[in-house]
Amino acid sequence: MQGRSAEVVICGAGIAGIAAAYHLTVRRGVTGVVLVDPQPPMSVTSDKSTECYRNWWPGPGDGMVRLMNRSIDLLEALARESGNVFHLNRRGYLYATASAARAQQLERLSAEISALGAGPLRRHPGGPDGTAYVPAPAEGFEGQPTGADFLTDATLIRRHFPCLSERTLAVLHARRCGWFSAQQYGMYMLEEARARGARLIQGRVEGVEVAGGRVRAVRVAAAGGALVIATPTLINAAGPWLGEVGRMIGIELPVFSELHLKVAFHDDRRAIPRDAPLLIWADPQRLAWTGEEQALLAESPETARLLGELPDGVHARPEGRGDSTTVLLLWPYHTPVVEPVFPVPLDAAYAEVVLRGMATMIPALVGYLDRLPRSVVDGGYYTKTQENRPLIGPMPVEGAYVIGALSGFGQMTSGAAGELVAAYVTGGELPGYAPAFRLDRYQDPAYRALLDAWGTSGQL
Repeated sequence: MQGRSAEVVICGAGIAGIAAAYHLTVRRGVTGVVLVDPQPPMSVTSDKSTECYRNWWPGPGDGMVRLMNRSIDLLEALARESGNVFHLNRRGYLYATASAARAQQLERLSAEISALGAGPLRRHPGGPDGTAYVPAPAEGFEGQPTGADFLTDATLIRRHFPCLSERTLAVLHARRCGWFSAQQYGMYMLEEARARGARLIQGRVEGVEVAGGRVRAVRVAAAGGALVIATPTLINAAGPWLGEVGRMIGIELPVFSELHLKVAFHDDRRAIPRDAPLLIWADPQRLAWTGEEQALLAESPETARLLGELPDGVHARPEGRGDSTTVLLLWPYHTPVVEPVFPVPLDAAYAEVVLRGMATMIPALVGYLDRLPRSVVDGGYYTKTQENRPLIGPMPVEGAYVIGALSGFGQMTSGAAGELVAAYVTGGELPGYAPAFRLDRYQDPAYRALLDAWGTSGQL
């Protein structure tokens, strides 16, 4: 059994672990950082991301908005530093509704999010002020507005978003949002960290040695044999295995996992404009099935649920640059709590169901339903807490920290999350939003009472 030492061992080389390593080495000068993962970096769930980001988050409180604003600040800074090697854009998120009641609800929620610090809410009802709305550019991120634009004028909506259903009554364009190449973003941070001394070991963390109430060493099963890495500091960035690593030091983390899938296909009909923002249908819906299809679906409890009302949130965006015709579609219409297994189990009906759902928003997609396009379905796990807020900070064993439960927002929040856990490790100044993401928040009676009345989680 070989032995070595490190100042910090990070369990997990997904985007959370890489961001932590980057901020420890590049921003805080810690050189003895070791990342441990049995798989190549960014290859388990991080590479299954839709690669989007947003500062448009509901309460309670302004913690998520502040965390995301900081993370986007860091994302933009790295884009400038690298010559935008990861193609950051600011196309925004476009929420659309065909329901008057839903439009009012969307406007109220948007006013609340704006007040939390996401930026001003600009209303465009038409008339003389109808030309004040300016759409987002397809490329780049500089000089773009924050906040959101709320459009209720049919002429204005049709002028700027002709692909939408004519039933659309209102759209909300959240502006400090967009997407980027998450793989290139993560690898850029990893290479910067490695240039400053971070090391990567391909192996599995199999145990953590704790003595005297603090972390002493990490046991690793590596390709070259078993290792014991003496270290005073462990960062649990294990993604879907967050709970398993927590139990190695006797800590039960309040997390669970959901399987989320996405589908990609070539949109040869150009139903989704190549310069579109992320398109989100904000209404629940019932899919249109033929009588024969309904009978077949009713035969199994697993498929019978497709006959009822399905939730809002089906969304899509164009993927790729230049001559690409690829589009990505997602819809979390069925996400029970599951134990993570790999390879992930895929739903054979998912591609068709999502395409049908998205066709409600983008009617031109109906043309694909007679002969479904060849598609690729993949996915990963949203490991999350009850209220869908991350865990970032110390665990109740000295020298042990967690950065996880990043749910479906791992890529977008990784910058600020990595910065925050690095501040904890090095004794740096903590931002005002730090307490909102600590594990010990669940010991606060006021927070536990808040959980009982928790509203929307902001999940897509």
